[in-house]
Amino acid sequence: MEKKKRATPTQAAKVIPMKMDATFFFERAVQSLDRYHYDKALKYFRRAAEYEPENPVNHCNLAGLLSEMGNYEESNNILQHVLDQIDPAMTECYFYMANNFANMENYESAEKAIIHYLEHDETGQFLEESEEMIELLSYELDRPTKLTSIKSREGMFEHDRARSMLEEGKFGEAVRILEKIIKKHPDFMAARNNLALAYYYMGHFDKSVEKIKEVLELDHGNLHALCNLAIFYQHFGDKENLGELLTVLRKTYPFHQDHVFKLATTMGILSEHETAFRLFKRLLKTGEAGLDPCLFHYTAVAAYNTQRYDEAERQWRQADKFDPGSEIPKFYLNILRNSRNESVKPPVSYHYHLPFEEQFRGLEKSTEGLPDHLKRDPLVRSSFFWALRHGDTDTKLQVIQAFGLIADNEVKEALLEFIQEPSEDDYLKKVAIFVLRNMGLQEPVTAVLDGLKRTVPAAPFSPNLPVWEPKWQAIMDMALQQMSRRYDMVQQYDLQTLWVEFLTRMYPNTPKIAKIEGWAAALEYLTAKMHRRAISFHELSNRYNVSVATISKHVKVIDEACGLKEKMEAIFPTFLKL
Repeated sequence: MEKKKRATPTQAAKVIPMKMDATFFFERAVQSLDRYHYDKALKYFRRAAEYEPENPVNHCNLAGLLSEMGNYEESNNILQHVLDQIDPAMTECYFYMANNFANMENYESAEKAIIHYLEHDETGQFLEESEEMIELLSYELDRPTKLTSIKSREGMFEHDRARSMLEEGKFGEAVRILEKIIKKHPDFMAARNNLALAYYYMGHFDKSVEKIKEVLELDHGNLHALCNLAIFYQHFGDKENLGELLTVLRKTYPFHQDHVFKLATTMGILSEHETAFRLFKRLLKTGEAGLDPCLFHYTAVAAYNTQRYDEAERQWRQADKFDPGSEIPKFYLNILRNSRNESVKPPVSYHYHLPFEEQFRGLEKSTEGLPDHLKRDPLVRSSFFWALRHGDTDTKLQVIQAFGLIADNEVKEALLEFIQEPSEDDYLKKVAIFVLRNMGLQEPVTAVLDGLKRTVPAAPFSPNLPVWEPKWQAIMDMALQQMSRRYDMVQQYDLQTLWVEFLTRMYPNTPKIAKIEGWAAALEYLTAKMHRRAISFHELSNRYNVSVATISKHVKVIDEACGLKEKMEAIFPTFLKL
């Protein structure tokens, strides 16, 4: 008979100990909830909270279940305990409390709790539910909820404001807002992309590239950043990196309309006109982009650059239809009409504004200065900022004059930065200082002149004059006032320079000033002659209410002191004799 096997008394028993900790009771609570055993679940949640009393999640789980069971008051007591004793930053507790108060029909307390949640919670986890509760509470209390801000939307509100600044051409202000947003919300990719664009519009190309690379480090496939980077590569002539990036962009088929638009405009700027045309036509067919004259213009330019001239004409006519007061579609239709039979077509820009040269041509003909719509146009303003940093001397001079017509804080900051650039021409910087004074800036400014950093006082820049007499200023002010509508900023600046040079050469034997009108008229006469403008002593006599003889006498004194005849004859052989 076979013997029964028995365990050796010395063999240790294999017993797995049960670890009784907060996780154990949490898991038991969840299992009980799955079986709708709320009493057991409540008991296990209490034990979990006892094992880890400093863990706010355990207490919130307990409060949530109490609320589910209708024990709203106890639930709120636990939530208040979390806020008072464990984690005051756990703002979602206020959302839970608001729900409990609402279920208790204590709408006043519910309103206070939900307002506190919205004004202090940064994540916005229950934002949609909170907005629904606000609507309910407004109905129950028969008044609007006094909500001053939504913390989780601060970045969005500020970002929308920054985008508006960009659209208005207020790039400096947009930069300040966007930098604050990024500091507070480092993962806000749209803000980072728009900051890169703002730098780009202002001509700060290195900063633009730096910001774009930061975006791509955080989000490798960010389409806006990739498109912006491609444009920057083109700007810097980096053909190798641009080629690699273009290979990726050509294979990209975005779904969202704003991504389609971004890719289309980018491909157009990169001279990938066939791809741009296909994407713009896609936007027009869907109709989701709206009847925007800019979109018709972009499509027309893509068609023009792919030799679809009839299509280009149709699209520019559409742009003219939806933007009847604009000269832009008419300008490009005229280009198309005049170049139909030419083998080499003139280039056209995707930007929906008149070419830079055309804008200045219009300004030169205008007697009323820069129109308001151009002052606000971000693309026009952007072209001015670009030209001030990267244009030739003549273009920069034109921009400085245009800035004098715009005369807002953005251009003031740009000019103040410009006059501190060591590499810029001193004459341009002195004109910029003159423009700043005409804009109303009276305090001293810092500028780099003759290679040295100087503080330029509010009086005209006259480093070789130890004094500046009130009558000297009065003469210049009178002449500038008379010239303000007849002469541009450069000519007005040249008058100031002439006056300072005359006084410097004559000092300390400067002439005694009896009547300021004759000297002011003489300055205008000489300035007009320097710029080859038609003018007569008789005309000035009538405007300044002074005799021709007096003007002629002062003209001769200034001319002899400054040697104007010789200077002008060297520049213009046909200079009229004074």
